[in-house]
Amino acid sequence: MSTLLIEGGHRLEGRVAVEGNKNAALPLLAACLLTGDECVLTNVPRIGDVEVMARLLLDLGAEVDGIGSTTLRVRAPHLRTHVPDRALVGRLRGSVLLLGPLLARTGRAHIAPPGGDFPARRSISTHLEALEALGVRQSSGGDFLLEAPDGLTGASMYLYEASVTGTETALLAAATAKGLTEIRHAALEPHVVELCEFLQKMGVGLSGIGTTTIRVEGAARLHGAEHRLGGDYIEAGSWAVVGAITGGAIDIEGAREADIEVVAAVLKRMNVRCGMRGGVFEVRSSTPKAVRRITTGLWPAFPSDLVSLVTVLATQAEGRTLVHDWMYELRLFALEQLSGMGADLFLADAHRIIVTGPSRLRGGRVLDSRDLRSGMSLIAAALAAEGQTRVQPLEIVERGYSQLVERLLGLGAKVAKVV
Repeated sequence: MSTLLIEGGHRLEGRVAVEGNKNAALPLLAACLLTGDECVLTNVPRIGDVEVMARLLLDLGAEVDGIGSTTLRVRAPHLRTHVPDRALVGRLRGSVLLLGPLLARTGRAHIAPPGGDFPARRSISTHLEALEALGVRQSSGGDFLLEAPDGLTGASMYLYEASVTGTETALLAAATAKGLTEIRHAALEPHVVELCEFLQKMGVGLSGIGTTTIRVEGAARLHGAEHRLGGDYIEAGSWAVVGAITGGAIDIEGAREADIEVVAAVLKRMNVRCGMRGGVFEVRSSTPKAVRRITTGLWPAFPSDLVSLVTVLATQAEGRTLVHDWMYELRLFALEQLSGMGADLFLADAHRIIVTGPSRLRGGRVLDSRDLRSGMSLIAAALAAEGQTRVQPLEIVERGYSQLVERLLGLGAKVAKVV
């Protein structure tokens, strides 16, 4: 376990480039298992979660070249098992995306309960209901034991929840199913759109991409394809908050304007000077102000993945802000640690926190990065605080942020990784 030692109170400035969307990389890697031909993914983020997914593919019998780089080449002419390594599955929520490809290729899938952030609170019932509609049967047990004895068959389905990975699971399974599948109440996030575009390149017939109703015409045989991942707007939003909370000026490359807009809208309401110019998202020195309420929602609303970071920014904003994340419990609990740094916080319940600012944050504490996004938010708080702060374990944050220490140093932060 490693720790990030942070000396706060320094203004960050410079330029940073985001890599591909983490939440697109995982379903695209899973999709590579649908064909025996070579698939090539570029602008892949060099993060822990992608490495775990790549190693899951290796364990299943695929060949994966380029692990640790931004270009991955995947070939899966033969799968040697339908049982992914349970230790790796226990580290990654996205391992659930392997269900569709395994059922398509082998007719069976045996997967342990997926891990990741808040595993006990995040159900995969939407995924299982979608698979059942396509002809999959589930056996009882602690693990998920699935089989499709008659193959996968297209179906009409309504997703009770507009789950991102639930929609992606349905798409991956329907890609080779016999006949037409219609998925209603589908998720709209940019990474769902990227998966649809990649499946089209592989030979799947799709219509309704980017809408709540997607129609999939399964193909008996898919072929290899290449795809360049779009920039990660969650990572871009994270760097924007880091710039704003330190009073800095940061230029962020790689994010698409249509994606970062959902983040910029909230930052601008908080009086953060920011905007897209020439393909670069610019953040300039600002005096943040509170807003009455910030509420997360399904795309294109403000993303839950950034709620922890915007809460930290609210500690430096003048006035009182109610932050409401109705989507996930527990995500805000890690921020209670900020009270010991001098932040004025009131956790109303598992979904709402009231922040009054600006507060003078003090370092000198050890902060626990309990999940990926809260870990990055605690780092942002430590960068704004006076004195030294330790955030650990750093590995949790590195699951979603590539070369984090090096990029912080490049922006002028006083940080060091301690093993």
